[in-house]
Amino acid sequence: MARSKSPSDLAPRGPGRAERRYDSVILLLVGGLMVLGAVMVYSASVTVHGPALDWRQWWNTPLRQSVFAVVGLLAMLYVAHLDYRLWAWERRGEGWWSGALFALAALLLVVMLIPGVGASRLGAQRSIVVLRRPFTLSFQPAELAKVVLVIWLAALLTRPGCNVRALRNGYLPAVLSGGLLVGLTGIEDYGTAALMGVVLLGVLWLAGARWQHLAGTVLAGAAGGAGLLLLKPYRLPRLLAFVSGDADPSAEGYQVAQSLIAIGSGGWWGRGLGAGVQKYGYLPQDNNDFIFAIVCEELGIVGGMAVIAVFLLLLWRGWGIAWRAGDPFGRLLAAGITLLLCLQAAFNVGVVTNSVPTKGISLPFVSAGGSGVLFLGMAAGLLAAVGGASRPVK
Repeated sequence: MARSKSPSDLAPRGPGRAERRYDSVILLLVGGLMVLGAVMVYSASVTVHGPALDWRQWWNTPLRQSVFAVVGLLAMLYVAHLDYRLWAWERRGEGWWSGALFALAALLLVVMLIPGVGASRLGAQRSIVVLRRPFTLSFQPAELAKVVLVIWLAALLTRPGCNVRALRNGYLPAVLSGGLLVGLTGIEDYGTAALMGVVLLGVLWLAGARWQHLAGTVLAGAAGGAGLLLLKPYRLPRLLAFVSGDADPSAEGYQVAQSLIAIGSGGWWGRGLGAGVQKYGYLPQDNNDFIFAIVCEELGIVGGMAVIAVFLLLLWRGWGIAWRAGDPFGRLLAAGITLLLCLQAAFNVGVVTNSVPTKGISLPFVSAGGSGVLFLGMAAGLLAAVGGASRPVK
């Protein structure tokens, strides 16, 4: 039985081995989004309760986000220098690394639900507190789970003997294991679970699954999604208000109404960086889920379109990396990560512009929060590693 790979096994040795390189375009695009995020989180975090440069206000969110951005950038650069095949399942007896990562993500999602361990915020228990003193530090297991979902599916669907077009040897193990992560996430985070469900279907389709199997999975997923929708009392009214178009601007529709006001008041060129008004207590979650509205208010429609253009470039570059990847695992991994990053951005913009129902989806690399920046930064590093792996040494 072949032993599992370790980082030392994958390091380049001697002439003729591939030089450890990475795709610099991915790093530049993601790094630029992280910088923009640090700037916009600072701007959106200004309140009427004190001066703009009050140290305590800076410590609460902007300074933390700047630190998160630096940590995320360093993590992305580190992962980009590693061999992504560490997570592959190339021979029988391998797959331990990706399997352990899957088990860890599932375990953390369960631990998060334990009262007293998981931290409750805004009516949902989505975090695990890591440190309480001298300052509170927590992380969201769902942010790790959505990245692990892509890594695990890529490894599972490219393992020896796997046939995604066959139920027992390929399709069902992927659907059941991926569905486990989606279901555990959806207990407290319906928006992220919906995103993961779409990514799961997308990766299966890219791997070559039969459309009959996909159709059955969609039906089963719809039934599971309906169950999760009824699990929390606020989910169904929010969906019905969106479908009917009769959301009360003072109740369910308040957040979206204020978001649209922010976007409209910015015009083409915006009010100017730091000159927005909606962040002064009008728009909830202005530095997180709805930060794109603040971008449009302060930098205008032009600024918002520029952010969308960066994600479109990321989509184009990531798809090209997947197309040129030299092995099946690299192709599916790159395609899955690209799908995850760009779909999450599309979901966020859709929520902010009232194109899809309101749910807790952050704008990748831009919204406040350390877990998203860290784990999505590592995912971007994996994408960059796949992009540079097939380049020959000069």
